[in-house]
Amino acid sequence: MALLLPLLTALVMCSCGPLGSLGCDLPQSQGRLSRKTLVLLDQMRRVSTSLCLEDRNDFGFPREMVNGSQLQKAQAVSVLHEMLQQIFNLFHTQRSSAAWNTTLLVKLRTGLHQQLQHLETCLEQAMADEDSARVIDNATLALWRYFWRIRLYLREKNYSDCAWEIVRVEVMSSFSSSTNLQEKLRSKDGDLGSP
Repeated sequence: MALLLPLLTALVMCSCGPLGSLGCDLPQSQGRLSRKTLVLLDQMRRVSTSLCLEDRNDFGFPREMVNGSQLQKAQAVSVLHEMLQQIFNLFHTQRSSAAWNTTLLVKLRTGLHQQLQHLETCLEQAMADEDSARVIDNATLALWRYFWRIRLYLREKNYSDCAWEIVRVEVMSSFSSSTNLQEKLRSKDGDLGSP
């Protein structure tokens, strides 16, 4: 546990930041990349989900953190970045390389990496506002815990085909929530709450 605290602190510092009223807009290509990511995740299916019903699990996705209805823009960007970073990390392991079609996996990683790069400017601008950083920590911590539960699940299931299939479906669902958040961030009228 003592080793996790510095790791978590570094993760939060690298992947979150407030954006407040800064003029950081997501490019239109971000939406295209997000849709492409969902298509790739769908194409990665190797096992019928109906064969894996015994392996289903509730990972406790923090929906209130990503639905965007009460989020300031700074929090929304931070949550989106954390989501993308965690998905990238999950599918960038040696175990995931063994589980999935290599071509699709490389395309998925590339798309996630491009989306993360698009958010970097927003995060750099956001790191200046320390007041919002404390609020954002809760959201990124909730996402970190969610993905930690997914990793524990995979380990407990010995990275079986069904375990990866359950995780793939779960990631599609959570990523879909993040694409809704991206749409709100890109829209000019997308009020994400009071600053």
